[in-house]
Amino acid sequence: MKKISSGKVREIYEVDDDKLLLVVSDRISAFDVILPTKIENKGQVLNQISEFWFNVVKDIIPNHIISTNIKDFPAEFQSKEFEGRSMLVKKLKMLPIECIVRGYITGSGWSNYKKDGTVCGIKLPAGLQESQKLPEPIFTPTTKAQEGHDENITFDEVCKLIGEDLAKEVREKTIEIYTKCAEYALSKGIIIADTKFEFGIDENGKLVLADEVLTPDSSRFWPAKDYEVGKSQKSFDKQYMRDWLKETSWDAANPTPIPENVVETTRAKYIEAYEMLTGKKFEF
Repeated sequence: MKKISSGKVREIYEVDDDKLLLVVSDRISAFDVILPTKIENKGQVLNQISEFWFNVVKDIIPNHIISTNIKDFPAEFQSKEFEGRSMLVKKLKMLPIECIVRGYITGSGWSNYKKDGTVCGIKLPAGLQESQKLPEPIFTPTTKAQEGHDENITFDEVCKLIGEDLAKEVREKTIEIYTKCAEYALSKGIIIADTKFEFGIDENGKLVLADEVLTPDSSRFWPAKDYEVGKSQKSFDKQYMRDWLKETSWDAANPTPIPENVVETTRAKYIEAYEMLTGKKFEF
């Protein structure tokens, strides 16, 4: 199979003219650096959480999945190492934007708000506190940088990139998907503070949800039982790993292995999020 992309976490193979195979590795990245230590089973957790969410929102928008059963994969991928961590998907014309949606004010959004009362150019009410729920979710898209950081862009810039009608549809679907999934997650004890989606266009010109959906790598998951406005929150996502790296002044230019206890805690957080959301025991 021809490998056409190797990202921070995912490997993408071209199966034929209209199909791809996505393989989710156990790699973990933070601050745009792939860490030297893998998180065992992480790829399987991410892949299966995405599959779960694709099913939850299929009434809102079609998705790119053809099959997650290795028996349907090309012969090269019909082995244990690919089981549970791979998807056979439709090839799409991907949109050149990351569709970020924020339901709570945190992270870079909180930093920007403290400066001028806005997040990505959107004026927000005065007096908000860190981690507070926003009056309504906001759409804050970014570019897709091939290298370095994605850049925030305005909705008008999205319209220039992909056209006004498609931009409006993407914004509407992004907020609709987030709203449905955030309400569901809250019923399971998880607050989804923010997330990002990616969309593509299929052979019929239809908008399709693709890549990953509401995983701990693409979202901020907070335990609802510990939620408290006015401070940063505990999390199920890789924020735990980011916090550890910041606290220890870990040097990305001279990376050292991550201690086993930090790896195991991170792994346990991913698995706990999967089990809370799906109601299933994670199968190793």
